[in-house]
Amino acid sequence: MEQQIIEKIKTTLADHPILLFMKGTPDFPMCGFSAQSVAALRALDAKFEHVNILEEPELREALKTYSSWPTFPQLYINGELIGGCDITVEMYNNGELKQIVTQAST
Repeated sequence: MEQQIIEKIKTTLADHPILLFMKGTPDFPMCGFSAQSVAALRALDAKFEHVNILEEPELREALKTYSSWPTFPQLYINGELIGGCDITVEMYNNGELKQIVTQAST
């Protein structure tokens, strides 16, 4: 069962250059950290997909193992874990996020 979920994670990451695993949806985030991450991406006009981890508890648990990152949201760009809210906001503030979002969008 867990192997199927890991494969689903890999496929989802491969299909979407910018992907946010979050609580809720971009329009209705279910935690402040997810809301801040969405705000940073939207401020850059990033085209991103999301996965609401609250709808898939097995996926939420598997992601913690897959990423070695225990909390959400988790931002991935080109299949690579960027980090959670603190890192996303810090990278937005210092301009790094814009650079990698731009590269991922081309």
